[in-house]
Amino acid sequence: MLEKKNILKEERAVLVGLVHKDQTEQQVQEYLDELAFLAETAGAVTIKRFTQKLPHPDSRTFVGKGKLEEIRLYIQGKNIGIVIFDDELTGAQINNIEKALEVKTIDRSDLILDIFARRAKTAQAKAQVELAQYQYILPRLRGMWKHLERLGGGIGTRGPGESEIETDRRIVRDKISLLRKRLAEIDKQAYTQRKDRGEFIRVALVGYTNVGKSTLMTLLSKSDVFAENKLFATLDTTTRKVVFENTPFLLSDTVGFIRKLPHHLVESFKSTLDEVREADILLHVVDISHPAYEDQLGVVNKTLQEIGAFDKPTLTIFNKMDLYEEHTFDEWLEESTKKEILEDLRERWNNETNGNAIFISAIERRNLDQLRAGILEKVRQMYRVRYPYKTEFLY
Repeated sequence: MLEKKNILKEERAVLVGLVHKDQTEQQVQEYLDELAFLAETAGAVTIKRFTQKLPHPDSRTFVGKGKLEEIRLYIQGKNIGIVIFDDELTGAQINNIEKALEVKTIDRSDLILDIFARRAKTAQAKAQVELAQYQYILPRLRGMWKHLERLGGGIGTRGPGESEIETDRRIVRDKISLLRKRLAEIDKQAYTQRKDRGEFIRVALVGYTNVGKSTLMTLLSKSDVFAENKLFATLDTTTRKVVFENTPFLLSDTVGFIRKLPHHLVESFKSTLDEVREADILLHVVDISHPAYEDQLGVVNKTLQEIGAFDKPTLTIFNKMDLYEEHTFDEWLEESTKKEILEDLRERWNNETNGNAIFISAIERRNLDQLRAGILEKVRQMYRVRYPYKTEFLY
């Protein structure tokens, strides 16, 4: 197993983003907002952000020499523990940057892997994360061995321990092969368990990370499900039997999606994503209070397309309406204007989703009856199509 080391409490971090020709400064700042949240989830506090406009990343140091020198001068004497880049770095780039800055350097993928390593609890999740870590390391071996020798703990050091520093590509490949076999066995067991659930209609909660899926899972299933205001609170799929008006179905909470999700994680978490692929109905939860909620919705839809689950019957649940109204309305706005804005919002998304949009606040338990009715209608429609003889489920 990969050796786990404790994250330093509030490790001080500097973030770095690149404004490519296809990105605006505003988009990059939004990405860095999310990177800061990721860093906070991993136990770091962001002290400073740096951005640079370049048509493409520098092959040696990702940012230009002048910007790297600016970062170096800034971090001197400020007890900065880590520099985090918002895009993937090669092993050589990491090595070159660390030589120049003399501080630990990781990229967004490494940070996400670190969070996943911390959150993994079950044997399946641990094996999935470990496989993703080795797949991340493999193409970076030449430049990263020095990077992996860091024994001081902190973010980005949940990699192979000291005893594995000298391993070569062959040994890493063997490890990947072994983990894949182990996961194949776990996948087989998980598939058998899913088949053993009988003829119940299966509903899966999907959405961007930290949109409130686990909170909603708790409210709908009336069971305790771990939820907190941090990214990737849920790694392992949780499934509960739910009954609405004598109609039973299975409800699953799944891992949240995120932009620039390392493809190694998508591959490693195949069995977790199978819960989405094999679901009959999707509940796509959206944090409508987030300033980039439309982008997040698009990221989830793109991921669903990639895993072949986009065309399933879907109810789009716009959550956190309380925060949306708090951010959108000021105290001087007339009630009639507020109602008009909300009506326009509902009309727009009902048109976009063919009438499959519901606006709620899980925290305030607002519109939950309408949500339950919407879910019940879809579940009963599915039962009518699949099991028309099971009339006890339909009324």
